Amino acid sequence: MSDQAPSLLSPEQLHALLEGQFADIFSVLGLHAHPSGKGLLLRVLLPGAKAVDVIASKDNKKVASLSCVNDAGIFEAKMGRRRNLFGYRLRVEYENTTVEIEDPYRFASVLNQDDLYLFCEGTQERVYQWMGAQPRTIDKVDGILFVLWAPNCSRVSVVGEFNQWDGRRHIMRKHPAAGIWEVFIPNIAAGVSYKYEMLDAEGKLLPLKADPYAFAMQHPPETASITSDVSSYQWQDQQWMSQRAESSNHYHGPVTIYEVHLGSWRRSAERDGAYLTYRELAEQLIPYVIEMGFSHLQLMPVSEYPFDGSWGYQPVGLYAPTSRFGTPDDFRFFIDSCHSSGIGVLLDWVPGHFPTDEYGTGKFDGSHLYEHEDERKGFHPDWNTLIYNYGRPEVVSYLLSNAMYWLDQFHIDGLRVDAVASMLYLDYGRKEGEWIPNVNGGRENLEAIAFLREVNSRAYFNYPGAMIIAEESTAWPGVSRPIDQGGLGFGFKWNMGWMNDTLRYIERDPIHREYHHNEMTFGLVYGFTENFVLPLSHDEVVHGKGSLLEKMPGDDWQKFANLRAYFGFMWSHPGKKLLFMGGEFAQRKEWNHDLSLDWHLLEEQSHAGIQRLVKDLNHCYRSIPALHQLDCEASGFEWLDSENNKQSILVYLRYGESNDGQAPLALVIVNLTPATYENYSVGVPALGFYRECLNTDSECYGGSNKGNNGGVDASNQAWQGQPCQLSITVPPLSTVIFERQA
Repeated sequence: MSDQAPSLLSPEQLHALLEGQFADIFSVLGLHAHPSGKGLLLRVLLPGAKAVDVIASKDNKKVASLSCVNDAGIFEAKMGRRRNLFGYRLRVEYENTTVEIEDPYRFASVLNQDDLYLFCEGTQERVYQWMGAQPRTIDKVDGILFVLWAPNCSRVSVVGEFNQWDGRRHIMRKHPAAGIWEVFIPNIAAGVSYKYEMLDAEGKLLPLKADPYAFAMQHPPETASITSDVSSYQWQDQQWMSQRAESSNHYHGPVTIYEVHLGSWRRSAERDGAYLTYRELAEQLIPYVIEMGFSHLQLMPVSEYPFDGSWGYQPVGLYAPTSRFGTPDDFRFFIDSCHSSGIGVLLDWVPGHFPTDEYGTGKFDGSHLYEHEDERKGFHPDWNTLIYNYGRPEVVSYLLSNAMYWLDQFHIDGLRVDAVASMLYLDYGRKEGEWIPNVNGGRENLEAIAFLREVNSRAYFNYPGAMIIAEESTAWPGVSRPIDQGGLGFGFKWNMGWMNDTLRYIERDPIHREYHHNEMTFGLVYGFTENFVLPLSHDEVVHGKGSLLEKMPGDDWQKFANLRAYFGFMWSHPGKKLLFMGGEFAQRKEWNHDLSLDWHLLEEQSHAGIQRLVKDLNHCYRSIPALHQLDCEASGFEWLDSENNKQSILVYLRYGESNDGQAPLALVIVNLTPATYENYSVGVPALGFYRECLNTDSECYGGSNKGNNGGVDASNQAWQGQPCQLSITVPPLSTVIFERQA
């Protein structure tokens, strides 16, 4: 470019401008008072431009032509006699075209200082309302407001399709006290790819980074963030949300959860095995869940993730529902459809770690911003992932807001918090000398504890009726106890001990079970110390563990009978229920995230029988108050016989809430050997007819059809310390549930 005019900036300042070394780029670009004190000066940076005219917005008249002062595209000029700031556009001539554009450097900051303060304090729980790429109309101009936290950078630019990925074109304004950068870029619509180009504190160019607050991202393996409109989705679930808030006590209600990986529940036959979309899942998955009688769906993580094999547990876009299945509004439609069908939706949430992908949040601004700098606190050796710095207030605001985001923007009914144990213990997965004690010399992560309590406290305060569930695999006390009682404040905790013990037992050959009887009973020793969910999750059918069916010993008849008896035991045992997809019809193969479940197995009677059993178990659990009302209270359970290891039989009572002094009562007999017992005596606390509600050995489930012809009358004869007695048939490898009829 020739015929350059002198600039009011020195050569050093011009170089600094191009290198992004001004602390406040808005002090040199845009419209300002002229240094002489008379009039106004306009300066722009437009690489590749040949000429630039200034057009007044008010009357569309040309105000001035800017002079080129630098080959890199810096133009500037005095605005004639104008003394007051005014709205304007730029008419820019390039080699082959002339365009009119808005100057992003004419717009003042619109950030609220109180928001910045709360963010830096760690108490901002709605940061998604102003951070990230926000559609805005400023001075009657539509565009996107980009806001980013990157305190250690010397320059941050937004780059994307709209500026040829050129970091010189849209350099951001820095708010030094908060370390937050901001720029409003006019005339950008939804669906535009973008990233951030950053120079670290020493001026070194960093890898392009995706937006940690992006609301949409490209489909992997592409890695850019995508701008989006403000959602126009019209929710239809007002009645559901209102009733959820009013009846917020899940502890006394029937909760049966169907855990689903959306990418492999079923694939599209019409589209050559492609993923079902959120809307197709609404059409196919929801009716199935209703038919099966589950109360809730639990979705494995949907926050955008790069690697399919992580199943979503290594997310890079915490605020972006994965594009694998559709748009954010498609996901809203799915949730809304669940609610209209009476199904709650729980979401797997992963605040415990994040992946090291170069474009992600690791070493985000050249420093260890989101993660601890010391690998003894900031790196998971088990998973090769990074650990959030829960002691940094801005990170707390980021994660706390994310929990609220899913509950708020997507009407999610609860969060299952992944890998809580890894957050609670500083020595998790580490050997001696590989971890740093806390200030008290202990191994508890005090910062993570405070963070989890804050999330639980705010979630339950803001969203009555929500459920926050911990996947916590240790004996940490009070996980699901109130914070004011010293607990962590979760609503429920997965009972990993129950799952491990009982699966280990049921995998044994029945001939050996008498020597391991306590594995089925030990869970009741601590069964009411927490509000438990009994989980048979995806973790139990991967990594060589085999399917639930293939864990069972014996030939096919015994495998199915064992699984039926085990399901009956689970559904009648205190605690809410969770079953991973495929288990409900005895999937034979270990779960493969790349393939659909084997739905063709339902053509076989044995598999169809298991499916019918799970459906009936859900119905029994819901319809018999004694099986669910006191799931979390010791008063809802009583052993009648926990010591019959020789016959591997368990007998227990379940009670419901008393009404006029009469508590609903269910009797459960579990036989874990292939033997059948006629005229088996069971002591019961009251006379009456004991209706046989469910028998896992019924012919309709594939069993031998041994049973009690619909029920048994109690006799007035004492037995096993009870005033009355039943004489029943105990089928082989079975669970039988009776309900007392008053």
